[in-house]
Parts: sequence; C-alpha cells; structure tokens
Amino acid sequence: MLVDLYSKKIFNLAYQFAGSYQEAEDLTQDIFLKLYHSLPKYDFNLDFTAWFLTLARNHLIDEFRRTKLEKSQRSDFEDLTISAAEADSPENRYLNREKAELVRAALQQLSPELRTVLVLREIEGFSYDEIAAKLKLPLGTVKSRVNRGRLQVAQAILEKTGGKL
Repeated sequence: MLVDLYSKKIFNLAYQFAGSYQEAEDLTQDIFLKLYHSLPKYDFNLDFTAWFLTLARNHLIDEFRRTKLEKSQRSDFEDLTISAAEADSPENRYLNREKAELVRAALQQLSPELRTVLVLREIEGFSYDEIAAKLKLPLGTVKSRVNRGRLQVAQAILEKTGGKL
C-alpha cells in the first residue's frame, strides 16, 4: 500500500537527484527497502509523509556523497510532459527537450540541499510552508535555498548556452 501511495513521488525525487531513469528506479527501490527496515523506528506522533520524505532525502544525500561521481546525462525524456499546444511541431518538441536537458544538467550541479528544496518547490509544487514542515527547516531557510537554487540553475544555463536561451 505504501509503495502504491508514494512510489511516483519518491521516484520523481530520486530522478531529480540521479538524472537517469535507471538509477532513479534503483534508488527508489533502495529507499523503500530502507523504509521497510526503518518502520519499527517510526514515531506515530509524527506526520508520516514528512518522515518518509526526510528518510528518502537523507538516503539520496548519502548516496550523492558516497559516489561523488559525475552523473552522465541521458536523453531519456519519457517522464517529460509536453502540453498539446506545445507538441504541435517537431521543432517545439525538440526545443522543449533541449530546455529540459539544460534544466536537468543545471540541477545536477546543485548541492543536495538546494536541489531538494528546488525540486519540491518547482517540480513537486509544494508551498514554502509545506517544504519547511516536511524538511523540518525554518521557513526563511527554505526560501533562501529556493532562491539560491534558482539563481544557480539560471547561472548554469546561461553559462551552458553562452547567455542565449
């Protein structure tokens, strides 16, 4: 039941950290195994979703620190959603894929702390208050990290494109 409820959310979070579909699948499985082994430690007075997302985020950060290898960027855009209006022409699909690849590459350059809050805010659609509660961080810290993450992503994209978008 927990896998059904949380697998998509955990996979999306893992995908933003890993940058590859296959590695995100592996990380998602690892996170659910870690959840299974950690369930006896769960305090039922805590919000389960926040606790589980913290567990997942910590696992991803540990994995990131453990490997510290450059993640190869893949052109796997199966999960990219393109609106019908944008999908009119091959040119628009190509441009959307190029933009998505630039954003993914820029996200990979962020520290895990900045990447986590930025993914939760911009991709998962959580409010600042929800992110602060889930990650047990002060609201100001969340806002600051989102802002720094946005600036670093923008800077990385500008550097990659030579200042052209």
